[in-house]
Amino acid sequence: MQYEPGLSRDALIELATRTYFGNVDAKNMEGALACFHEEALFCVQTSFTRHAGKPAIRRMFEDFFGAYETIVHKDFTCTVDEANGRIAASFEAVLTAADGSVTRLNNTNFWRIRDGKFQEVYVYMSGANVLV
Repeated sequence: MQYEPGLSRDALIELATRTYFGNVDAKNMEGALACFHEEALFCVQTSFTRHAGKPAIRRMFEDFFGAYETIVHKDFTCTVDEANGRIAASFEAVLTAADGSVTRLNNTNFWRIRDGKFQEVYVYMSGANVLV
């Protein structure tokens, strides 16, 4: 199903890279969840993992936030389909655990936007799935 476009190119980039990942990196649960529709779908395609609806996405983030002392997403390269409300971004994720060990991932996310929020998120992860 196609949704009516509503966000400009700059607004799509802002939502995905600064609003969403800014809140994830700050471990701001409510801010991160505010980017999703209630019935949103979050899939990690490279490990066949699905989280359907905000309660499941919340649980995923609780585990993710608890697993790492610091979370940093950086070096975004975005491709935007403004006419259809979609955005893709390739980036590096740097995750530091309490023991100082660092996990580096080169990921690509694809977002489908409805009414200014994520309806669907598809993640392609370069290493083991950290969003279980």
